[in-house]
Amino acid sequence: MKRTWTIIGVSDVPGSFKWYQSLFGLGKSPPGHDDFGQILDTDGTVLLCLHQWGAHGHPSLMSPDEASPGNGLLLFFRVDDFNMALKRARALVTRLEEEPHVNPNTQTREFSLRDPEGYYVTISALSAPQRKGPRKRRPNKRLQPTKARQEVGATSTRSRLKR
Repeated sequence: MKRTWTIIGVSDVPGSFKWYQSLFGLGKSPPGHDDFGQILDTDGTVLLCLHQWGAHGHPSLMSPDEASPGNGLLLFFRVDDFNMALKRARALVTRLEEEPHVNPNTQTREFSLRDPEGYYVTISALSAPQRKGPRKRRPNKRLQPTKARQEVGATSTRSRLKR
């Protein structure tokens, strides 16, 4: 299994940490460090890492003055509680960048907003695969007579008849 850890530069790790926890409806907890925090899903999967600008000397995370935060980056999250996520998002921002709509490419509902640092965040509903028609049940082969079972059954019936 391979996973990516998206890391974004922020000026206030604890503040951004709290903002993303609220957006995703996660329990409140402080980040692991003042200069770095991981937003974790309920199963422990890393959703997003928040890194203090300039901490640890990473070249692309030195300063927001080098480029606008979020330039060339779209934070795109798929959620299983779209309507609740929308409600939480509306409580966090004064306006959405994009109101809820159906994305013509994914056929899922989505909306977009900006986080406190100015990053563009899109929230998209998970979609269940569409089935065509009712699900077909496969017969349980253990309950089906096999050729071997039929022969054994026939043999035992013949032997009973001979007696």
